[in-house]
Amino acid sequence: MLLRSPMTRLVFKILRGDEWDLFQSEGVFHGAPIDLQDGYIHFSAAHQVRETAAKHFGGITGLMLVACDTNSLDGQLKWEVSRGGDKFPHLYGELRMTDVVWTKPLPLENGVHVFPHEVVT
Repeated sequence: MLLRSPMTRLVFKILRGDEWDLFQSEGVFHGAPIDLQDGYIHFSAAHQVRETAAKHFGGITGLMLVACDTNSLDGQLKWEVSRGGDKFPHLYGELRMTDVVWTKPLPLENGVHVFPHEVVT
């Protein structure tokens, strides 16, 4: 069991199956095509991740939800205004497997992604 401090704040990255496979094999993730285009890795906070899934991953199966502790991201995580004026976490650097707190499949049921109970909003 992984223990987290009371100050732990999780951010979430949704990966397609091939991205997750590559991340596992290399131990580092440089970003999905949109991340590479924008110059940072897009993350979502807990209150944002469901909308992110619906907007950018609608109908896609085989997704993996990756949870990372903001404290482990070496000051490379910046909260910047994005969709709807909300601040989103953006990682200016690579994501390492050692930054990952947990991963869970993100199944699709009746056209909607089902999030694990660990995603508390």
